[in-house]
Order: sequence, then structure tokens, then C-alpha cells
Amino acid sequence: MTVAIYPGRFDPVTAGHLDIVRRGASLFEKVIISVFEAPERQTLFSTQERMDMFSDGVRDITNVEVQSFSGLVVDWAHTMGASAIVRGIRMNADFEYEFEMALMNRKLAPDVDVVCLMTDSRYQFVRASLIKEVARLGGDISGLTPPNVIAALKERYSKS
Repeated sequence: MTVAIYPGRFDPVTAGHLDIVRRGASLFEKVIISVFEAPERQTLFSTQERMDMFSDGVRDITNVEVQSFSGLVVDWAHTMGASAIVRGIRMNADFEYEFEMALMNRKLAPDVDVVCLMTDSRYQFVRASLIKEVARLGGDISGLTPPNVIAALKERYSKS
């Protein structure tokens, strides 16, 4: 079975993330969305909340599961039996960062390939930090992130 991991903070999940995981799921027999266990002071949502939000968005895809991890992504790939790391690329800045990371990962684990998918043009400008900022200021983020995420952002920002 060809397994790939799709790692990230996903704080929160966006329509762009969902686009990448759906396309990755058509390329691999199994995709493990791997939510990085970042310290909560560095994320708006806890690891469990981020996992739950992503799980809700992919519940209709049978060959996708959501798990959390910490440490090096290539070590996690080995643990999960993955031969590939799926990454999404939006623009030039993403390419430079992902290229450097792919080379480092290749050095650390030559048996794990990085597969970069170009984000759909509708989501080229969408990033989690921008979604959070617009939501915090009361802007309309519909269509840019799943409805469950919109509700969670409204609830979180209504408390502040």
C-alpha cells in the first residue's frame, strides 16, 4: 500500500488544505493528515481541535485519516510506513521554502519522497494566518474554510 503523509499545523484548516488532501487521496492509497503538535501558545486552536476540524472536512474520503505527531516529519513518515510527504504550494515564496525542506528531508530520509501539489488558483492567496486575521476583524471568510472552522473562529474571537 502506498502511504503518504500530509503534515502541517492546520491552524485552522482552509479550503486550500482540503483541496490538497483530496487530490493527494486520489494519488495515494492512503493519506495520513498529520497535525503537528505545536505548543498551544503558538496556535489559536489545540491539537485536538485542529484534528477534529480537519476530520470533519474529510469524513467523506475513505482513504484519509487524521493523526497528530511531534518531532521530525521524516521520522513520522517512517513510523507511519509512508513513502511520500504531500505538500501544497501556493506561490514563489512557498516554492523556496518547500524546496529547502524537501532537500533537508531528502538528506535525512532518502527513501521518502516529497510530492508538491499546486494549490487550486481559487486558493492561491489563502493561508491560515490570513483567515484568522480576517475572522478576528469580522470579515467574511465563507468559501475559504469549512463551515465548522468558521463557527469555531467566531466562537473563539467572540471570547476575546
